[in-house]
This record gives sequence, structure tokens and C-alpha cells, in this order.
Amino acid sequence: MTAQEPTEALWLIQPGAAAIRPEPIRDPGPGEVRVRTRYSAISRGSETLVYQGRVPTSQYDVMRAPFQAGDFPAPVKYGYISVGDVVAGPAELTGQTVFCLHPHQREYVVPAEAVVPLPARLPPERAVLGAGMETAVNAVWDGSPLVGERIAVIGAGVMGCLVARLVAGMPGSDVTLVDIDPARAEVARGMGAQFAAPDELAGEFDRLFHASASEAGLRLALCVAALEATVVEISWYGDREMALPLGEAFHSRRLTLRSSQVARVPAHQNPRWDNQRRLQLALSLLDDPVLDQLITDESDFRELPQVLEALSRDPGSSLCHRIRYSD
Repeated sequence: MTAQEPTEALWLIQPGAAAIRPEPIRDPGPGEVRVRTRYSAISRGSETLVYQGRVPTSQYDVMRAPFQAGDFPAPVKYGYISVGDVVAGPAELTGQTVFCLHPHQREYVVPAEAVVPLPARLPPERAVLGAGMETAVNAVWDGSPLVGERIAVIGAGVMGCLVARLVAGMPGSDVTLVDIDPARAEVARGMGAQFAAPDELAGEFDRLFHASASEAGLRLALCVAALEATVVEISWYGDREMALPLGEAFHSRRLTLRSSQVARVPAHQNPRWDNQRRLQLALSLLDDPVLDQLITDESDFRELPQVLEALSRDPGSSLCHRIRYSD
């Protein structure tokens, strides 16, 4: 193996400040591939919390990304959405476009089993939703919705929209996507769901998925949950604490509040599924042009430090912000 000209990667230098830095790279060894990145994307939930230095000390190990370098809070190279071309490695992978859970970097070398070739009909531009779809699949597995249920998804960000798209395809399901932004009504229709503002949500729901990353959203989910209903919490709050109405009707309605986290396949799926198979499923589910509307912004890799700063300060109406890697 020989050293190559340095590539470039995004590093969080200190909370609230990121920069693109030279990164050493080498030829791949046996069983490894070298990937040249086409696109990455920003996970607005976890990545902005990492950028702000809001990962609790107790979660430093749990929150490590697969190919993270450095340690929390900083300096750290973080991220897990990368789509690129295999330019060196085993013959069966060379030339293929793949998805990898890798930080923002122009080129990188990883074990061959860390990349998943894109399905033939999946455009690389849309494949940046792969990590989000994998998380959405896991959340639906955790929630175990049933045919014919009345389902609410609270929070119409990327995660809420992907969950809504999945559960809206269940026979007989009645799905409502809830958000404070009325402009998300059109997105909800695209996902096959009805739309409601929080103060318009009426009735009771059998299954609820919360993805707004807000105390108000989770409180709303508990308030409209029907008898014996399950509320799946997808949002991650970092170091914030939530105050919830666990008195009132929480016990008399025998509600279940269940966390969902993509690092582990749910126990009832474990005998047959591992992370690799789940990611392959997620990528296959992206063969759906409707999902293109979830990618609302695109910037060049050189602009990534400024993009992260802006999203951390005020994400506005942005959903998925894609990063392109031009020469």
C-alpha cells in the first residue's frame, strides 16, 4: 500500500466551527475499496447537535459514527451519508456506485463490506436519503403498525416524511402528517398522507411516530394517543431535557412510549436481519421519485462549513441539504 496525494475532509474544529482540511489517503489493501464521493448530505438532527457540541458525555461512545475520526466534542470528523464511485478494490465492486456510512470526505478507503451498491434504478442524487430511510425502516419496525390503523406522524422533516411514506402504503391505514409549517401540506400529500397543523389534529390515534425534536410535539403525541396506543420517539434531543405529561391520562390509557434508535435492529427482527440487509432494503425503498421533493437544497463541498453553521442557527424550511463534490 502506498500513500497518495492528500484528499479533503470536513472537520469540526470546535463546537460551532468547522473547516475543510487535508486528509491523508492510501491505496486500498486486500478486501478494501477506495471510494470517490459524488454526494453527501447533512443529517439535520444529529449533525447539528454534534456541530453545536451538544452530545452528552454519557453518549460519546454510543454516538460515534462508523468511520468517525477524533472524539467528541472536538476536533472530530463526523457524518454518515456518502454516495460515491468505487475507483479501486475488488473487481466485482470497481466502477460501481455505492452508499457508505462515512463522514464528508472527497475520497476514502474502507472495508469492502462497508459499502452497498446502489440498486440499478436508484439515482445517486436520491441515494443520499439512504441513512434516513434506514432509520425510518427501523422506526416502523419498532412501532409495528397494523393494517387499518389510524396513524399520526408528528414532525414533517425528512424523518417524519419517510416514516409517513412507509406507513401510508399499509392497507387500510389512515395517516396524518403533522407540522407547524403549513407549506408542508403539499409534501404530506406527496407522501400519501393527510396534513394537519398541531391545533387541527383531532380524534385519537392507534399508533404515533414523533419526529419533531420538540417537547410540544411529543406532548401532543401523548395527548392524542388512544387507549393502549404506542408512541414511537424518533427524535434525539442531545443534552436537552423534556417535561412530559406522564400524569393525567398516561396510565389510565395504558400508553406505551418507545424509543427508536437505528444503531440496533429491533429484537424481533434480529434473528433474520443485520444492519447490512436493512440498509439494502432502505436503498431499494428509495426507488420512488416522489422522494425527490425531500431534497430541497444543494451546495458544493467547499461551502459545507458555512452550510452547517447556517443550518445550526436556523434551518428554515430546509429538508435534506445535499452536498455535491465537484472537481
